Amino acid sequence: MPAFKTPDFKTLAAYPVIVSEKVRISDTDRQGHVNNVAFSFFYEAGRAGIIMLDTGELLDPGCFFVIVTTTIDFTGELHYPGVIDVASGIERIGSSSFMVRQALFQNGRCASISNSTMVQVNIATKTAQPLSQKARQHFGSVMMDAGG
Repeated sequence: MPAFKTPDFKTLAAYPVIVSEKVRISDTDRQGHVNNVAFSFFYEAGRAGIIMLDTGELLDPGCFFVIVTTTIDFTGELHYPGVIDVASGIERIGSSSFMVRQALFQNGRCASISNSTMVQVNIATKTAQPLSQKARQHFGSVMMDAGG
C-alpha cells in the first residue's frame, strides 16, 4: 500500500478549479501591493467558481451556504497591474459541510493559501442541513488529489 502523500498546495497543478481575476487599482495600497483584505475577495470568487453552476442549483430549497471557519496564510505579495489565478478544490465533504482549499497565484508564484469550511444551513430553522446527492457528486468531482 503506497504511503499517503500530501499535495504541494503552493503549486497550481494541485488544484482542479482555476478562476482568473483581474487586479483592480482599488485592491492595492500605496505601494502597489494588493491589500490583505482584497485576498478575501479573490478567494470568494474562487469559491463561487465551485459553488455556482450553470447546470442548476447545489443548494436545497430554503437553504444557503455559510462560511463557519476560514484561514488565510500570506506567503508572498500580489501586485497591480496583473491577473490573479485563484486555485480551488474540495478537500473534505461532510454530511452538511465541505472544506475548500485554495491558493492565490500571480505569474505562477503562490502568494497565499486558504482553507474554508462551509455549511449548508436551512434558512427557517437556522440549522445545518445535509448536502443533497447532487451537491455531494459535484463536490466530489472537484476534490483535491491526495497524490498518493
